[in-house]
Amino acid sequence: MPGSGAWDAVLLAGGAAHRFGGADKPAARVGGRALLEHVAAAASGAARLVVVGPARDVAVDAVRVREDPPGAGPVPALRAGLAEVRAPRVALLAADLPFLRPAHLARLLGALTGPAPGAVLVDDTGRDQWLAGCWRTEPLRTALDAYGGTSLRGLLAPLEPSRIALPAGERPPWYDCDTPEELARARDLARRTSP
Repeated sequence: MPGSGAWDAVLLAGGAAHRFGGADKPAARVGGRALLEHVAAAASGAARLVVVGPARDVAVDAVRVREDPPGAGPVPALRAGLAEVRAPRVALLAADLPFLRPAHLARLLGALTGPAPGAVLVDDTGRDQWLAGCWRTEPLRTALDAYGGTSLRGLLAPLEPSRIALPAGERPPWYDCDTPEELARARDLARRTSP
């Protein structure tokens, strides 16, 4: 059993990507690497990496699971991923965050030293980023077991996580690639700015 300082990571990589034209978004490349590879690198300190989604030809060493039914949304995906978590803390991450880095996750994990059951990134507009957060595993598991809804916000917001605002810079850690236009902008940012 992992020690109290250990953490696992669950990467949600199985959405239908409707706004992305149905293409395989986590396999899309930014700066020479697939989006999924960027997020896996950000979570490189995890004791166990769990990727929820279809099999794909992406170089990520992880436990791979599918939500039931496939494409059912983030709550069933979290349920499938959390079943594989062994550590007392878990990072819950979207698979399309090209600028997320280990230091960002370290900041979120550091916020779990207080009483809050979780910590989520807050973007520069003040919006909670539910797929860029870290949680104590047991409170998250308990909430998920009791939850019958389909909204990730509906599940996570009542837990009252710490809200962590980080400097945005040109490559904000919460920047996700939901559309082809956002992917093109991420590629441009990766070309123009240094890490």
